[in-house]
Amino acid sequence: MALKPQDIFMGIAVAVIWGMGVVFAKAAIAHFPPILLMAFRFTVTALVLVWFVKPPWGMMRRLMLIALVSAAIQYSLTFNGLKGLDASVAILVVQLEVPFLVILGILFLAEKPSLRKWAGIAAAFGGVALIAGGLKFANAWLPLLMIVGGTFTWAIGQVMVRKLGTVGGVTLTAWVAVFASPQLFAFSLVFEDNHLELIRAADWVVWGTVLYLGLVMTALGYGFWYTLIARHPIGRVAPFLMLMPVSAVAGGVFILGETLTMPTIIGGLIVIAAVTYIQMEKTA
Repeated sequence: MALKPQDIFMGIAVAVIWGMGVVFAKAAIAHFPPILLMAFRFTVTALVLVWFVKPPWGMMRRLMLIALVSAAIQYSLTFNGLKGLDASVAILVVQLEVPFLVILGILFLAEKPSLRKWAGIAAAFGGVALIAGGLKFANAWLPLLMIVGGTFTWAIGQVMVRKLGTVGGVTLTAWVAVFASPQLFAFSLVFEDNHLELIRAADWVVWGTVLYLGLVMTALGYGFWYTLIARHPIGRVAPFLMLMPVSAVAGGVFILGETLTMPTIIGGLIVIAAVTYIQMEKTA
């Protein structure tokens, strides 16, 4: 099924919302440890959404496992990695989600990406490489590997979601959040400390970030995303994620004060052009 205009809008919105979420989270991690921040994020999402959807009783066990893989483990890895890297660098590494999704779609969902899609993905990664050329990793190899592990774990979770069939984006988002919240709080208690002191000292900027992460990045962003992957093959919608570096790098410049280089500008334009090229592919 071809992407409708509303699907394209949702795909672009997801990229912008998630890209900016990385920027805001980078700022908030300066106060809250990463796993605790994610625990609050999913708690907000669960408290807002769960009252408006019916419990999918026959899927509870699978949803709990999806939450563990695609939320608790994935975000623990990704945002601990983000703590040790610039937001702009981290979002570039996160683009490994796309090839991971395409490869897992081939292995487990019998999807067959066209040569056009592979060419578009290759071009988009060329743009990402140009963006990376204007940035520096320093010696943060452990955070880098944590983000790589997080992207692979996230891709596994999306394949698990795809196998659920049509559940409904809001229902799926709500119940993943319900299960992810206690999982993340448990992880935080094991791996992090000083929880009460940090909660008492948090100001309105930190709590505002928690609300953005819970309401906009998760409730709205994942509501859109789960709707898309329920309607379309993963390989069809995954290229939208390559727009994330554009929004995240822009946010890094205007919010975090990072420097925007010419390679970053040119690379961002290439990513946009490549994703557009992929999405113009005709389907039978």
